[in-house]
Amino acid sequence: MLLQYARQFGQKLVRRRPLGPREETERHTVGCLNTLDLVVIGVRRMLGAGVHILVGAVAKYIAGPAIVLSFLVAALSSLLSGLCYIEFGARVPRSGSMYLYSYSIMGQVYGFIIGWNRILSLTVGTACIARAWSYTFDSLIGNHISQALEETFSPYMPYYLAKYPDFFTLGLVLLLTGLLVLGVHVLPQVNKVFMGINISVLSFIIISGIIKGDLHNWKLTEQDYTLNTSESKDIYSLGPLGSGGLVPFGLDGVLRGAALCFYMFIGFDSIVTTGERAQNPQRSIPISIVVSVLICFVVYFGVSAALTLMVPYYQIHPDSPFLQAFLYVGWGPARYVVGVGILCALSSSLLNTMFAMSWLIYTMAEDGLLFRFLARINARTRTHITVIIISGKLAGVLALLFHFTDLMDLMSLRSLLANLVVDFSVLVLRYHSDQNLSKNQTTEEETEMELVVKESSLDSVLEGRTSRILKSLWLPASTIPTRKSGQIVYGCAFLLVLLLTILSLILAQWPRRVFSGDPVLTTVAVLLLLLITGVTVIIWRQPQSPTALHFRVPALPVLPLVSIFVNVYLMVHMTTWTWVLFGIWMGIGFAIYFGYGIRHKLEENSEQHSSLHLSNAGQKHP
Repeated sequence: MLLQYARQFGQKLVRRRPLGPREETERHTVGCLNTLDLVVIGVRRMLGAGVHILVGAVAKYIAGPAIVLSFLVAALSSLLSGLCYIEFGARVPRSGSMYLYSYSIMGQVYGFIIGWNRILSLTVGTACIARAWSYTFDSLIGNHISQALEETFSPYMPYYLAKYPDFFTLGLVLLLTGLLVLGVHVLPQVNKVFMGINISVLSFIIISGIIKGDLHNWKLTEQDYTLNTSESKDIYSLGPLGSGGLVPFGLDGVLRGAALCFYMFIGFDSIVTTGERAQNPQRSIPISIVVSVLICFVVYFGVSAALTLMVPYYQIHPDSPFLQAFLYVGWGPARYVVGVGILCALSSSLLNTMFAMSWLIYTMAEDGLLFRFLARINARTRTHITVIIISGKLAGVLALLFHFTDLMDLMSLRSLLANLVVDFSVLVLRYHSDQNLSKNQTTEEETEMELVVKESSLDSVLEGRTSRILKSLWLPASTIPTRKSGQIVYGCAFLLVLLLTILSLILAQWPRRVFSGDPVLTTVAVLLLLLITGVTVIIWRQPQSPTALHFRVPALPVLPLVSIFVNVYLMVHMTTWTWVLFGIWMGIGFAIYFGYGIRHKLEENSEQHSSLHLSNAGQKHP
């Protein structure tokens, strides 16, 4: 009885969302996008507000001028994950979101994890963009708002929260929440205009860095730091010097910065989720992802290089770095032009992010994974009033109380985890057949009866069974995936994630001792590498699915495992406080899922929900 209950519970976790019939509007958009169109989509999603939010704090406190190297590491990691995203999206030949893809391919629990973490990213992203808007506006008017709030509330704020409650940001978020309730949204034409303004502003910053930059700012010493400390008229305190030079905070600073900068490359998944509309997906999707990531890397490299060349990294203003940089080099009037352009880019991004956040929560509530009352639509305004108000208030509270860097850390951690899930899914799915993913309960019961008979056999039979299992690890009997080979890959993949996590922790905590030949740590690292190699070979020997896809990740299983390792290694560089906040968020999510969502799933009412609105998802879903 207990075994049967556990089996039913496990089936609920991996039960997949059925695909409804293709809608008429979706049929007309098939094959309408070329490679250039997809590149524009990717660049528009990646080249958003992140550059105005992240660069200052990372350059000042974490990486220094080596932020350019952090962007390089983040770009390479994005390319690895992007290849896995392509194959993952190829398994659902429909437009949609990564939440819908995960739910349809891997099952309910995977879909919930991806969706719940996407909600975190959008909510925290809303708070971050609103804070950046507030900082930029405040900087243009002389920092009067922040000074007044800090003088009034700073003595009463606990150390783990922001220095002062930003009521201006809270008011901004609540104002936009009200606009969304009334049905206001940003038109595509306005988005294009704001994107053009954003690119123009970033181009101007890069050109300014070429003109006013000083290479000496990449060679700073303790003497320069002491001189700036005594002569600086800036009201903001200096950041840490580190060791000076191009890489003042060492390799750890570069990797820590890469973990944060990775957030700025999130958006290539929008290319994958619109892949059905590509004219030649086999060629255009991989090319467009590579090109869009490279374009954004060049822009981020240029902007961060310009900033650190214009201003010594320890004097960069973490909240409004570009405006203060123009003030530092004596181009005061230019900062107003740049500031207005930044506000335009942030306004568009803020409203779009809030809309995507409310739409995703509505979709998950409609599926039954979140509370059903969140899926109510107002008959007069045709908007999701309840979910818009709740999500807006949550984002407003985060923007009011939490420190800017803590919010950025959460976004980056969530992005790395989402990529880890996709990498793992691609690795597992390639070694499963479609039949194995949809095994009916009768077959499972028959298999379990066979296991009971085998367990009651004689010792010699058990020895023979053990021999067959060991043989199947190296020489599988079938050339196509079977249920047994799929289970082998699934178990080995979980084991590899565990081993890679342990190895990453060792390399992150004691890198010098490992590479200097410490007898204990070096031995442990070598043993872990041998185990990882052995388990990888076992996966490699298993038969792969012959299912035709318009793209398949090359060098399987090595490439997904390398991507998993990079993501895990960047994740372990996150602060303890970030993991605490993330753990609280996931704890709340799993409480909702296991207490409510798992018992109110879409499949129970699949006949009532014959259409999944996937075409709308391709336009509105995050």
